[in-house]
Amino acid sequence: MEKLKNVLLAIVFTFSIGIVASQDVKADITRFPNGLSSFGVPVLPGIGGNIFADVNVYWVDSTDANASTGADGSIDTPFSTIDAAVGQCVANQGDVILVKPGHIETVTAAGGLDLDIAGITIVGIGQGSLRPTVRFTTATTADCDIDAANITIYNVLFEARVELLAQGIDVNAADCRLLGIETRDVTSVGSCTNFIVTDANADRLLIDGWKHIGTATAGTNHPLTAISLTGGDDIIIRNFNLYGNFAFSGIMATVTACTRLSIEGGSGSYIWTENATDSAIDVLTSTGRIGQNITAILQDDAANITEAFRGASMYFISPLPVVNTAGEQTATTTNITLSTDA
Repeated sequence: MEKLKNVLLAIVFTFSIGIVASQDVKADITRFPNGLSSFGVPVLPGIGGNIFADVNVYWVDSTDANASTGADGSIDTPFSTIDAAVGQCVANQGDVILVKPGHIETVTAAGGLDLDIAGITIVGIGQGSLRPTVRFTTATTADCDIDAANITIYNVLFEARVELLAQGIDVNAADCRLLGIETRDVTSVGSCTNFIVTDANADRLLIDGWKHIGTATAGTNHPLTAISLTGGDDIIIRNFNLYGNFAFSGIMATVTACTRLSIEGGSGSYIWTENATDSAIDVLTSTGRIGQNITAILQDDAANITEAFRGASMYFISPLPVVNTAGEQTATTTNITLSTDA
């Protein structure tokens, strides 16, 4: 009876909470350009596979007095950590973890939050400051590892709360999705060097509806990138807003090239850097496409517009507007050669 109750509650949340606001996300999942709604509430169906099958549905809430790592994960006695809920999931059967508003999870070590069960979906419930929050503290190696395939994370806020955090989210598996997440440097106490990193196993990673708020200041605590890609095929990053003092670039893939990388602006994306390097996207010899509708906002009014987007083997799809000082309009002239019939 308790499991049936959990499944029914999961169905209600699956079909009623508006997790991702992006119209492009809705269109991609529902196949309707304006999304679907039920009684005026946005609908995102199909998370975590077939929820009517014999799946496990677990609840997480650090604020609940009945919560513990040894609980049963029901709505009345939830787990106190996402990590504890992951440990109870079964691989590849579509298990769902529902994380209640106001949940806070503190990660203090490398792999302190290890998502190592394939096929699970983690759904954060709530908006704004009520979103479930994962905080990286204490050690610069603290992070969330995604080590199994087909994992989805919806609507979770990740915070760097230690100076020079090496990475926040480390994706090491294929076919994973980060949807409607936010990554943030809490500038009074911490910053992250590369908030999202991937390795060559992260094929077909989808990041959609991502917001990054980094530190604005230079010095020992400014970040290198918002995301650093190291290899991987058919990765898609779209509908993003990235801000920070990026010493290298907002989006970077300069160590190992990616294949068929797609960086898409959707209805409108931007990368705003406060660093004089003035690089929005630098993907070296990766193949794929960049654009359209990605705006680069640069730090200083200098000879930098032609260097905002870099990728010698990429296809560039306009518009890719660039602006480098307040009070001016975006320019569309970059170092990218226009296509011709010649």
